Amino acid sequence: MQKSKLAVQIVSSGIIPDDTLMLGEAYVKHWKIPQGQPVWLKFGSYRQHVKIISVQRYDGLRISHSLARRMGLARNLTLRMQYRPSMQTLSLGPLIGVMVSRDYPQTPDRPFGAITQFCKELVDACETQGAHVYFFTPSHINSSSSLEAWVYGHGWRRMKVPVADVLNNRLTTRKLENKSSVQHFWREVKSRYGTQVFNEKFLDKSEVFDALKHDSSLHRYLPESHLLRNFTILKAMCSRYSSVFLKPVRGSLGKGIIKVTKASSSGYNALHATVGGTRKQHYTSLLKLFASISGKMKTVKYQIQQGLQLIDIQKRPVDFRALVQKNATGKWAVTSIVARVAGGQHFVSNLARGGSLSTVKEAIAKSNVASSAKKDASSRLNRAALDIAVGVDQHIPAHFGELGIDLAMDVNGRVWLLEVNSKPSKNDNTPLTDKGIRPSVRIMLQYARHLAGF
Repeated sequence: MQKSKLAVQIVSSGIIPDDTLMLGEAYVKHWKIPQGQPVWLKFGSYRQHVKIISVQRYDGLRISHSLARRMGLARNLTLRMQYRPSMQTLSLGPLIGVMVSRDYPQTPDRPFGAITQFCKELVDACETQGAHVYFFTPSHINSSSSLEAWVYGHGWRRMKVPVADVLNNRLTTRKLENKSSVQHFWREVKSRYGTQVFNEKFLDKSEVFDALKHDSSLHRYLPESHLLRNFTILKAMCSRYSSVFLKPVRGSLGKGIIKVTKASSSGYNALHATVGGTRKQHYTSLLKLFASISGKMKTVKYQIQQGLQLIDIQKRPVDFRALVQKNATGKWAVTSIVARVAGGQHFVSNLARGGSLSTVKEAIAKSNVASSAKKDASSRLNRAALDIAVGVDQHIPAHFGELGIDLAMDVNGRVWLLEVNSKPSKNDNTPLTDKGIRPSVRIMLQYARHLAGF
């Protein structure tokens, strides 16, 4: 009973005073909780003095309706409890908050659009594991001590809630993440309440590669990469490699990627990834190609990366997306790896560009990877994903709890890093179903409990 999970029952305020908790006798005895004298009730940032009444033959906790409202609770639920005698504090939790980019109040059955089902899965996982979760957007922040958020209780509703023990940053644009109100909020809740914030920032492609270069154990995964600052860098890379990729440093979903290859006759070809397919342009010289993109470089920073001879399935390039998460003990573990096969008219594999998903085993079996490399391909991908996640943790000063790591394999079976995403999609790798809770959701909650000490 060290970290007890118990049912919290909300009863009429006429039955029980607002400053009183009715707690099952077994809990009171086990924790040696004093009766008849005030103890602190803690729930996230919420604090209040309460008295404890022991209830025989009862295995839960009863609180008044008005106290539940102040705590941001909309229904009966399951929480975990701890009592710290030295601080005379009874803690309930963990309380978890998820900051999302936007909500849609006009559709209360789907208030978060495409990720509503993920949010509901997290609610259900909390019920199973003993926790409470709410969801909010940057516009819901009133101050560092006051929030309005969506909670689930017989349908979605908005309530005033305390600051959570753990916050997960699920913002999907840098513009929102960099808002001064959002940055101020993160700083304040960390310093004032000791709130843990994970996945607190976006990662830029150049930032990741520059950081990992300093770790000699990761060199084998890193294609040569540089920030494309001038023509000299482009010329040097094109002289070393038969193809190079130009990737927007802050791009996603394969947007804006350009593949540069030497033409069979003379000059260079540039393949542009577009929604409709691949657009090809020919340049008689590398200088003319550079001139065509130098205008874009004034507003978009590009990373130039060594081209790789990736495995393919019937001329369709294949890469791999690993979801790596911290688990119940705070250690990185691979939750899933899926293969992504590029669409027929594309050289990038994103689902948004017509790509399709496959199991790693099936993709490797169908691909043109060397037969000697097929046997342990899956374990090499797992090892690379873990190594890279640990490297990001060690070399980039921010707190991450889950990472989407895009990997590639060349025809000789060598694994390469393509990019690291600190906001992995919640409706990309695993089909959403009405039944059950995805492992990725369960593990995310286990890590949140680990951070909160529950």
